[in-house]
Amino acid sequence: MSEDIRKFSKRIYTLLFLCVLVYVSSKPFIQCFSVNGHSMENTLRPEENIYVNKFVYRFSTPERFDIIVFHSISDPGKQYVKRIIGLPGENVKIDAKGNIYINNVKLDEHYGKEEISDPGNAEKGIILGSNEFFVLGDNRNNSIDSRLPEVGKVNEKQIIGKVLFY
Repeated sequence: MSEDIRKFSKRIYTLLFLCVLVYVSSKPFIQCFSVNGHSMENTLRPEENIYVNKFVYRFSTPERFDIIVFHSISDPGKQYVKRIIGLPGENVKIDAKGNIYINNVKLDEHYGKEEISDPGNAEKGIILGSNEFFVLGDNRNNSIDSRLPEVGKVNEKQIIGKVLFY
């Protein structure tokens, strides 16, 4: 009977070791964040935990509609969670009716919780540089995003990673 206990103990220790190894090795690649605020409702809720792949954009480029976490340019200790709407080199414009245009073509998207009431700086159009993105919160009328100078254009270097699951 003691041989069975020894085998069982060895399996438990091996399993624990593997769990610790997976946890430690994933830290540089995946990070947990907590959503702070209502700007991504109805997609993400306040205080919800999200898991961010910090490695994915080393091998690929951010795509339209990806949800990303990024550092604030004015306050490096602050992070935002937003959806990518505009890609590098594009012209993003939001008209008075809340319609989003990319290079003068109306964007077909349904992520917004409601119609945009304030186009902000995007009313006249925002031209994105070669490493810049335009982001919006899904709760469009309760979001500090690229329409406002506090966030503005998001440089690729500001991006922490892509939200994997929530």
